[in-house]
Amino acid sequence: MHDVAIIGVGLHPFGRFEGKTAMEMGVDAITAAIADAGIAWNDIQFGVGGSWTVANPDAIVGMVGLSGIPFTNVFNACATAASATKACADGIRLGEYDIGIAVGLDKHPRGAFTEDPALVGMPSWYAENGQYLTTQFFGMKANRYLHDHGISHRTLAKVVNKNLRNGALNPNAFRRKPMDEDTILNSPMLNYPLTQYMFCSPDEGAAAVVMCRADLAHRYTDKPVFVRAVEVRTRKYGAYEVNTTFAPVEEDVAPTVYAARAAFEKAGIEPSEVDVIQLQDTDAGAEIIHMAEAGFCADGDQEKLISEGATEIGGTMPVNTDGGLLANGEPIGASGLRQLHEIVRQLRGEAGERQIPGDPKVGFAQLYGAPGTAGTTILTT
Repeated sequence: MHDVAIIGVGLHPFGRFEGKTAMEMGVDAITAAIADAGIAWNDIQFGVGGSWTVANPDAIVGMVGLSGIPFTNVFNACATAASATKACADGIRLGEYDIGIAVGLDKHPRGAFTEDPALVGMPSWYAENGQYLTTQFFGMKANRYLHDHGISHRTLAKVVNKNLRNGALNPNAFRRKPMDEDTILNSPMLNYPLTQYMFCSPDEGAAAVVMCRADLAHRYTDKPVFVRAVEVRTRKYGAYEVNTTFAPVEEDVAPTVYAARAAFEKAGIEPSEVDVIQLQDTDAGAEIIHMAEAGFCADGDQEKLISEGATEIGGTMPVNTDGGLLANGEPIGASGLRQLHEIVRQLRGEAGERQIPGDPKVGFAQLYGAPGTAGTTILTT
């Protein structure tokens, strides 16, 4: 068994890019990652790729170079990138390869998941009336959680406000304009208690990560970042998730709880040791809920932590320093690899204006894909 290191990361900006395909964005991300690693494409021994909109991301090898490498396509909803990361890391960890790449890419149409009938098979008025299943579920879940744990509606706005401020410091983010809390609260209500600006936007982008055997990393970089754990878990019967089977919702916890516990146990690290955190903030309520599910606080403590600035870039537990999904949007296949790109930059001290203070050594990333798949990754210097 080999330890695994990340030696290169690459990102195509997230947003809207008319006339550019998801595959072309993926090529840009791969090119940036291999340049960051200081290697050539021919040094890559295998690849893993994931996408929602591209059925065969393996075809990207025809665009970057037909070198004959094995390439595996993966898909796991919003946890696609965690699955790609795990498959790539495991191929190296188990000794089958010395160096590989994970890439994620997507190009979602405007209104994806809510208004595009061709994509979701529903008429546009479902979105206009706030009746789309996933967003409706997110609203119901957030409403119940806030009610049960005494968290205010304004705390949701504080999450969005923080992430958009962080996004303004990120040249690769989709939304780069800060927004005050009242504007967020007073924007159109989509699925109570979530207003328009409390949801992320499906968009376009790509990200890639180059990994190698840790004992070889010094050949390529003097700042390796080590993959300590990647864990993926699905929900159990009774968990309160989208499309849940019939059972009392108190019967079991969400899959993020199991994925996070497994990752911390494998890495031999406690949540209190994490310096920088990336959480799936598909909506503002999700970031709040995942703070507790991942083990960073108790249920209900989020109100005080967020109010006191704990989750800010300069706080004690910085969350979504690059703006998260709320600022970057979510091209599904690329989203989780964007999280790793940000953590690697933070751990290297290369995050520019959004660099957290001190000498960060541990990063944590979490993904949640409906109808109930969670992925967690722990990186260290």
